Amino acid sequence: MTASPGPAAPLPWLLLLLSVTTGLVDAISVLGLGKVFTANMTGNIVFLGFAAAGTPGFRVVPYLVALLSFLVGALVAGRTGKAHAGRPLRRWLLVAAFIEAGLLWIAAVVALDFDIASQTPGASLYAIIALTGLAMGFRNATIRQLKIPDLTTTVLTLTLTGLAADSSLAGGANPNWQRRVGGVFAIFLGAVLGAVLVMRVGLALPLALTGLLVIVGTAACALHPASAEPVAA
Repeated sequence: MTASPGPAAPLPWLLLLLSVTTGLVDAISVLGLGKVFTANMTGNIVFLGFAAAGTPGFRVVPYLVALLSFLVGALVAGRTGKAHAGRPLRRWLLVAAFIEAGLLWIAAVVALDFDIASQTPGASLYAIIALTGLAMGFRNATIRQLKIPDLTTTVLTLTLTGLAADSSLAGGANPNWQRRVGGVFAIFLGAVLGAVLVMRVGLALPLALTGLLVIVGTAACALHPASAEPVAA
């Protein structure tokens, strides 16, 4: 299922904002939760391999929790997207935003009593990993269904590959180069902001801020007239 051609206009701006929140979530998870990704599963697979080999500083359980919660979030998002076929795009976007933001805000509440230095209490650690993994899995599956080129909001490998391979230096026509560069910068900006917040104030504030950005950005997108168009099955 995809968004119909008409409603695409406001979506790239929303996806750029969501890319900023990806940088925030990666900073929260990597710097605050002990070298685990909850938005980027490629890193978790690599880290899981390190853990399986007995490398010091890497544990199997956090990566498994992140991977499983991400998959569950993606599964729920797939069902949610299909349930909105034929309905206004704005309804789907707002439902997805409230689900994602709700999970992030619950994680923010859990993080209030979490100590980064000692990684305790352990139950809070795994709860935050699971909640943010669910949110990011839901996000990724929703974005995948929207099919907006060069704005996955979480993974930059193919974006950077396209930027170089399709450039004029490679004999290409530089398609969507502004969007690609924007996506890279957005995640970088979010990572910088997230790192500063995590180091200075802990996890609760950046988690709450991430959820707020998701809601505000999606609400602004939903106000665009094109968002009233139905989602194509």
